[in-house]
Amino acid sequence: MKKAYVFPGQGSQFVGMGKDLYEQHEAARQLFDQANEILGFNITEIMFNGTDEELKQTKVTQPAIFLHSVAQAAVATDFHPDMVAGHSLGEFSALVASKVLSFEDGLRLVYKRAMAMQAACEANPSTMAAILGLEDAKVEEVCASIEGEVVVAANYNCPGQLVISGSNKGIEVACEKMKEAGAKRALPLPVGGAFHSPLMKPAEEELAKAINETTFSQGICPIYQNVDAMPHTNPEEIKQNLISQLTAPVRWTQSVQQMVADGATHFVECGPGKVLQGLVKKIERTAEVSSVE
Repeated sequence: MKKAYVFPGQGSQFVGMGKDLYEQHEAARQLFDQANEILGFNITEIMFNGTDEELKQTKVTQPAIFLHSVAQAAVATDFHPDMVAGHSLGEFSALVASKVLSFEDGLRLVYKRAMAMQAACEANPSTMAAILGLEDAKVEEVCASIEGEVVVAANYNCPGQLVISGSNKGIEVACEKMKEAGAKRALPLPVGGAFHSPLMKPAEEELAKAINETTFSQGICPIYQNVDAMPHTNPEEIKQNLISQLTAPVRWTQSVQQMVADGATHFVECGPGKVLQGLVKKIERTAEVSSVE
């Protein structure tokens, strides 16, 4: 029986997140205090007592989820992963928890990523939409049929739930076409931009520079990366996959299937919320899921 630890991405945040960790664990408290210092603003105050609106800003959301996830892993009673994976932003949390990246370097990269994504969104207004009840291949086909606009499959979350990403006009047209093709729902998402699409190229270039200047070590277990859904332990490969991640789709369905094929029977979600536990169950019914203890 192998245990996989999985780390959530943007959208799992909530006001009050991490407060219990801060109050109950000295190790977590040190990480939170260190984060305030590194970021140069009081992120813990926003996490514990801020508003939904404040927490929803990309420059806050990404480091907040990362911080919560890493702190939870740091105080977990029995953290011995056979493998790890993270959904989008969660890949950074997974890399810190599995000792590929230091906490400081991980946080700096996450903040850099958030700011670069924010800038890319502002330069090129764009969005995403969730498509429910269509086969992956059909969604890809509809995306490819839209001319003159950027529209791509961005998040393969679980069978029958795929998120598309692209220009505002492209997503609007795609949602209509998806419904015509038989989608149960095609819902525009309240996000700031077209994450995991070619429109994130400027952010990718900026992040690449920061990643290439950062030390990546040999981790304690393989990480299944979003870009190819395969296990990686080579620090150079991990770096390249992390750079490609911003413009490539998140292959979460395929990652979970591969982890199961490689012996994972128990998936432990480490971070705020229970989104990934729900997705894992939809991908592999027999898998045992839980939150970190």
